[in-house]
Amino acid sequence: MKTEEGSKLVLIATRSFKACDELYRVVDFLNKTLKHKRVLFGLTKDSQKGEMIISIYET
Repeated sequence: MKTEEGSKLVLIATRSFKACDELYRVVDFLNKTLKHKRVLFGLTKDSQKGEMIISIYET
C-alpha cells in the first residue's frame, strides 16, 4: 500500500473489536491528532463476525 506521497505504508499492528459505529470517530481523531508522528490508522468491518479491525501503519 502506498500513501499519496508515494512512500510505503508499513503495518505495525492490528486489533479486532466488537463492531461499534463510534470506532470510526476514534480512528478519525487518531489520524488527525497523530499525523505528525508518521502513523496512519485504518478501520475495516467484518460483518460476518460482527467485528471491526483497527490497523496501525507507519508512513
